[in-house]
Amino acid sequence: MQLEIITPDKTVFEGEVESATFPGSKGTFQVLKNHAAIISSLDKGKVVYVSNKKKYEITVNGGIVEVVKNKIVLLAEKIIEA
Repeated sequence: MQLEIITPDKTVFEGEVESATFPGSKGTFQVLKNHAAIISSLDKGKVVYVSNKKKYEITVNGGIVEVVKNKIVLLAEKIIEA
């Protein structure tokens, strides 16, 4: 699956992932290969994705995620620095 994480300022990540977990407005959800098409709003929380068998975490301050045909696009309001 392809994941693209974008903020108003820049592209934060673009690449192949095995899985991705998002802080949905109605609860946390995970996306795996061949996931059904979905558009969801996000709350403030952690986005976790696995790329090349390595786990990455970023914290977003809300946004929108779209999943269509193994392509995930996350439009994040802002990335919160740790």
